[in-house]
Amino acid sequence: MDRRLISKKELLEMYGISYGALYRYKRMGLIPEDWFLRRSTPTGQETFFRREQIIPRMEQILDRGASLEDLAAELNHRQSASAEAKAELLIQDAYGLHRYPLEELDSVRLALGDRQTELLEQLKGAIQHG
Repeated sequence: MDRRLISKKELLEMYGISYGALYRYKRMGLIPEDWFLRRSTPTGQETFFRREQIIPRMEQILDRGASLEDLAAELNHRQSASAEAKAELLIQDAYGLHRYPLEELDSVRLALGDRQTELLEQLKGAIQHG
């Protein structure tokens, strides 16, 4: 598995929190829905997170310098203010909407049989000209 990801199980063990607490943070808006990455594994489907996103956020949540409600309000305000500036690739499939910040992508390819076309630079170019 990708070393940039951490499984939900590992995250719960690392911070000593329950499944219920994690989903409470999600409901409060402390952890955005699109941070929950569902991936197929040999044992079925598991949930993962990007380490660079979730670990600092968990530290912030568990620091308890402010109430969870105050932290949620602050994070939601920051997220709405920065959402305008971030370019994202949005892909809708049978499992929902998936958001991928362009600056985190290494490659976006369209495959037709054996032929693949790299699209990432075209997407970035569209942002500069659009």
